[in-house]
Amino acid sequence: MPTHTMRAVRLHEHGGPEVLRHEEVPIPDPGPGEVLVRVHAVGVNPPDWYLRDGLTNIPPETRPTFDLPVIPGTDVSGVVEAVAPDVTDLSVGDEVFGLLRFPSFDGSAYAEYVAAPASDLARKPAGVDHVHAAGAPMAGLTAWQFLIELGHDHPSPFQEARHRPVALGPGITVLVNGAAGGVGHFALQLAKGKGARVIAVASGAHESFLRDLGADDFVDYTKERPEDLVRDVDLVLDTVGGRDSARFLRTLKRGGALFPVFFGAYDDEEVARLGVTVSGTQVRSNGAQLAELGRLLDAGAVRVAIDGTFPLAEARAAHERAARGHIQGKIVLTAV
Repeated sequence: MPTHTMRAVRLHEHGGPEVLRHEEVPIPDPGPGEVLVRVHAVGVNPPDWYLRDGLTNIPPETRPTFDLPVIPGTDVSGVVEAVAPDVTDLSVGDEVFGLLRFPSFDGSAYAEYVAAPASDLARKPAGVDHVHAAGAPMAGLTAWQFLIELGHDHPSPFQEARHRPVALGPGITVLVNGAAGGVGHFALQLAKGKGARVIAVASGAHESFLRDLGADDFVDYTKERPEDLVRDVDLVLDTVGGRDSARFLRTLKRGGALFPVFFGAYDDEEVARLGVTVSGTQVRSNGAQLAELGRLLDAGAVRVAIDGTFPLAEARAAHERAARGHIQGKIVLTAV
């Protein structure tokens, strides 16, 4: 059982990657319902740099509160070091992975140890190493909750209606925009696993990677506009979202749906005239769903692509890599 202190990355102020400090901090104690995890690897996700920036891209009314200094990060893979007395389904020595406390920003994953809610964790697939397991939770659960099963009744901050995934299967065509990224490459594989036809949109450098994952068709957005080429799609999962997302409405067949991971602006009259649906949700921690995804990972039915790894002490370099964009899969920090 460890005592005293650990190394962690903390923010004392907001700003660019240079504000990430690698320093000595106390090891946390697991509270009720929690376990202490010796962290082996940490997935790097967009909310990490949103937190670093001060959450300026989130509307003030939906912005979570937090105090500085803060340890960023939500995605971990590691080994259980200690368990609270009320935790019965995990034991010391278990290898686990999870998305911690999201959508709050209290994951504190950029560290050598983390106190984690047992309900946010699943056992790490035996055939998947810690680096690849750490790349799965947020991106994989986002794709899962958008496409397969929402898995909770919490209202979305982005819309009043409950998000409902489209039934995927043979005869269904899915377009994934931003298919090479973390959420995108999971979404492509999950849709293919259900028998859907998948059109992947990304830059040309990712074509062979995405076809290897199962993409039936590919659009290089640097050369062609997907909305000019594609018609009669059942579902668009737009992992890029934002201001330009509405252009994908014209790719849909009547009755189709556009699922933006990052909401943009949509004309309600145009949506109604086209007879389509725009819907999104906010990913939430879910250990049971992660266990289902873990079974697919263990069977090789879904795999995690790793863009690159960086030691925990080099979190700044990892964020600088993320800022350059065109990421293929996931960026991961290694703590062991």
